[in-house]
Amino acid sequence: RLTKMSQTKRAWKLQEFVAHGSTVNCVALSKKSGRVIVTGGEDRKVNLWIVGKPNCLMSLCGHTTPVESVRFGHEEEMVVAGSMSGALKVWDLEQAKIMRTLTGHTSSIKSLDFHPYGDYCTSGSLDCNVKIWDITAGKILTDLTYHNGPVNIVEYHPNELLLASGSSDRTVKFWDLENFNMVSTTDGDSTPVRNILFHPEGTCLFSGTKDLLKVYSWEPSKCYDSIPVNWGEVADIAIGQNQLIGTSFSQTNVSTFVVDLKRVQPFGGIPHQEGGSNFSSKNIDEVFTDLSISNSSLSEGLKHSRNKFITERPPTQSSRQASVPKEDIEEPTQDKEDQDNDSFEIANPEDYRQIFRPKSRLSHSPTRQIEPFQPPPEDGDMEPVRQPAPTRSNKTSKPVNKPPSKPVVKPSPRQPEEDKSGISPEDFLPQKAGGNDGYSSYGRVPSENETLSTLFSGHDAMARVLAHRSKNLQIVRAMWTSGNTKTAVDSAISMKDPSVIVDLLNVLNLKSGLWSLDLCSCLLPQVQDLMDSKYDSYVTAACEALKIMLRNFGPVIKSNLTAPPSQGVDLSREERYRKCRQCYENLCNIRSKVASRGGTPGKLGQLLREIQILMASMD
Repeated sequence: RLTKMSQTKRAWKLQEFVAHGSTVNCVALSKKSGRVIVTGGEDRKVNLWIVGKPNCLMSLCGHTTPVESVRFGHEEEMVVAGSMSGALKVWDLEQAKIMRTLTGHTSSIKSLDFHPYGDYCTSGSLDCNVKIWDITAGKILTDLTYHNGPVNIVEYHPNELLLASGSSDRTVKFWDLENFNMVSTTDGDSTPVRNILFHPEGTCLFSGTKDLLKVYSWEPSKCYDSIPVNWGEVADIAIGQNQLIGTSFSQTNVSTFVVDLKRVQPFGGIPHQEGGSNFSSKNIDEVFTDLSISNSSLSEGLKHSRNKFITERPPTQSSRQASVPKEDIEEPTQDKEDQDNDSFEIANPEDYRQIFRPKSRLSHSPTRQIEPFQPPPEDGDMEPVRQPAPTRSNKTSKPVNKPPSKPVVKPSPRQPEEDKSGISPEDFLPQKAGGNDGYSSYGRVPSENETLSTLFSGHDAMARVLAHRSKNLQIVRAMWTSGNTKTAVDSAISMKDPSVIVDLLNVLNLKSGLWSLDLCSCLLPQVQDLMDSKYDSYVTAACEALKIMLRNFGPVIKSNLTAPPSQGVDLSREERYRKCRQCYENLCNIRSKVASRGGTPGKLGQLLREIQILMASMD
């Protein structure tokens, strides 16, 4: 039976709908109201939706490559979208026309944010860089280049001159926007940082991870609360009506979720205690020298407006009219994307006029007319508490009026009362589709003995395989710790065990500084073999390594092959040329394998498309 009633729900699923005709790549929520969604997909379109409604509000066209990142302006009057080619397009939703096309990134754009003051936009990319843009001038103001992995999320503090960026290097870095220095960085997390959000009052930081929402403070550093949410890999989060709205996507579908902040610390509910600190401040002089800035207008503008910015956000009218003069709007910068393809398709004119063209600017957002989302009457998305003698009927259940339970970190906690071992074989049986009650929908339920027999079949053979693999890894590790990476790689290759190569690549992919031209020439043949593997994890590891090699050594290989021959004998140059020639030949062979997998869906397909773009630079 279930012991939690709908009145104590802290999180629930609101809706799921089909957003694009092909794979969805990115989703973002409007930060002002939390009631409008923008999506980007493989079909190169940017679609807008109202939370809770299944019909598309409008569609923006113009990109010539898949859309990889989208973001609303703070007043919901602009949308910026970044494509796989590295181009940014900024749309004016009120005027229904393109404002700007910006270029500068050399790889797919993964994250975007508008400055609260309205004149600037920040983007993060697979090239590991954070760029700050002047939208009015249509140019880059500065680069923040100290992440070691793709930048997945950038976020401005609502009240302070502070920028936060989260990356696949598992850290969040905080940047001072007065002098463009790094203020602090978090300790390495166990997983890549995917989503962060400052509270509108700047009191705390929300962090969305797989099936979990965490609430942090940073001065001092501590975790206020952890809330299980069944959203998988959350794409974006926003706050409205004392609720946190989260959205995620899978294939062509987009799902939305609601978290009741009145039941979340530090705003309400039972306090959550979690030891340890996730943040570590560093003296900037010990980290790197001051960043050089090609244009100082952003810093001066922010300093000039500091007092007004900290006390209160600018009104709606000022940011729109001051930031984008008409002469600039009508003359966007040129880039490699076709400007003639830019167009609007308004599918729902009534909702469009209500949101983006209201009679009064004060009623610009529909937030005030919409009540908070109510939890569903069912407990399908809550955590069931299983009893030793399960029953299929809840007719005898009665509401239990008590304070909300202590936040639970694990998505599906179990509280057995009779089984002292804490293990129940029924947890490993097939579950009923669409439910969490643990009952099978495949007819007869296997007995405990049958289940254990199935689990133990093939155990001895698998144990021998894993023991052999562990022995090989111990040998490689012994050579690795001696300081000779090349010898460790050669030893792993000589073992002719693909699993060992994959384990080695996974380590090298986390430490891109260990790569060298020698390692590239040795490992490219192994990467070529792994591209034919039937295991997606093997292909993914090979693609990650290939992306690092192309990004770091592609220009080196190309320049050495195209350089004119030197006079005299230069043994080191001839050796370098030989390695570059060998790498180039292997890359040509791999290129055909990558092209043959071009239609692969999901994360692997996205990785393959990024590699195709990087390989194009080798021509």
